[in-house]
Amino acid sequence: MSRSEPETNLARRDGPVAVTEYGRVRGVDSGPVVAFKGIPYAAAPVGELRWRAPRPPEPWDGERDASRFGPIAPQPSAAISGNQPPKVSEDCLSVNVYTPHLGAAGLPVMVWIHGGAYYLGSSADPMFDGSALAGRGDVVVVTMNYRIGALGYLDFTGFATADEPFESNIGQRDQQAALEWVQRNIAAFGGDPQKVTVFGESAGAGAITTLMTTPSAAGLFRGAIAESAPAGSVYSKERAQGFAEQFLALVDVRPSEIGRLRSLPVDTLTSACERLVQNNPLSSPGTIAVAPVVDGELVPEYPLDAFQAGRALPVPFVIGTNRNEAQLFKLMRSPVLPTTVRSIQAMVDNLGLPEAQAIPPSYLGYPSRAAALHVSTDAAFRMPSIWAAAAQSRHAPTWMYEFDYVPPVLKVLGLGAVHGSELPYVWGNKPGNPLAAVPLGGAKRAAKIAERMQNRWLQFARTLDPNPPDADPIWPRYDAQNRSTLMINTVDRVVDDPGRQQRRVWGDEIIAFR
Repeated sequence: MSRSEPETNLARRDGPVAVTEYGRVRGVDSGPVVAFKGIPYAAAPVGELRWRAPRPPEPWDGERDASRFGPIAPQPSAAISGNQPPKVSEDCLSVNVYTPHLGAAGLPVMVWIHGGAYYLGSSADPMFDGSALAGRGDVVVVTMNYRIGALGYLDFTGFATADEPFESNIGQRDQQAALEWVQRNIAAFGGDPQKVTVFGESAGAGAITTLMTTPSAAGLFRGAIAESAPAGSVYSKERAQGFAEQFLALVDVRPSEIGRLRSLPVDTLTSACERLVQNNPLSSPGTIAVAPVVDGELVPEYPLDAFQAGRALPVPFVIGTNRNEAQLFKLMRSPVLPTTVRSIQAMVDNLGLPEAQAIPPSYLGYPSRAAALHVSTDAAFRMPSIWAAAAQSRHAPTWMYEFDYVPPVLKVLGLGAVHGSELPYVWGNKPGNPLAAVPLGGAKRAAKIAERMQNRWLQFARTLDPNPPDADPIWPRYDAQNRSTLMINTVDRVVDDPGRQQRRVWGDEIIAFR
């Protein structure tokens, strides 16, 4: 059923209405904010549009019901939680808008890109309900779905023909299309298209650092916040083609019959992608099987190279990591990140760089498991973030943070500030996954940390400086000399060059897969 058919356009008779370029949408007034959900920003990417750049949606007549989330991108069913899990469909390209003042004008806009290792996640996660953030900060919050997994981040262009065209970086193209939709439509929701800040976490943050080195994204946002960005997890055409070949073998499709991919059931593609990700630690340890690719077109060069050369978009930038990122991947037994001494050594061997071999033994206690986890955290998140921050600071205002707060219940479990643990504090929402961050036993402290983080993120969206008038301490800009970093904990403090010894062992030259 197409979006333009009457059944999809029957809206509730109550609730406010906004007018977009494709038609009218009726949302829900929940008190502090008005929410519009499931608004299409692109056509359903099905059939011949699989693995093609997003196309404009068909306009609709009447009022479209925007009271519920649209379908989420295809992904493993085990990753979808909640009492009322959202519908899963390839027809997933939609945005959600939370606005505190529908009749206002000129409000700052914050556009969220969710994470999930480029094959999981959605904007329907309760964590990413934008009501609290929009209501607190007097900003318009936008969240989006985009294609992930095999449909969004596998590159089949090496097998394309004139009769069977494929395009690369589909998930990145979707995000850019959503940002273009924001530029053209956000004024209808009270937002200012000239005051857009993108923010995201994990793969969503990696997508942002990639967008910052995408020339065609210029003008779509004026500031960026990257939380725990795997900025180095972007690969060459050759490596990406290797992942694509492995995937074709899993679905029993020969390169010469590449067109068959468009007729395979989506569940077949999702299942094969999950197996590809699970197998990857054995075939290519230290890499992510689905990720952005340097295609010479949308992404013209390796993003960290672009940062170092001063070719990233010169937008103000906040970037940071959590102290114990890798512990979450160990706990979940995730294939995305190496977390054992053996797997980390395999990653180092896979890099094939002599300087990389010297890094793990430089960590105190190595080869203990704890030291190995710190190596993995630095390899995947901290060092790529430091390289990006140091480079961007030469061309635009840049700030760096480290999130160190650990709720009492996680301390009891022997965990630290794991990957994703900052999310409830940024959003002001309780986590769907209790391991992300549990304020039990420390609710008052957690509330104060959340207030400070939200104030800083919101102030950045308003003024491109994360220091609100009552900031304590003042968060200095990052540079390659002082490396001033905001340590976020029960009491925030500024530390110059935290983890200096390990940073110096890694050096200033990029050590990452390409």
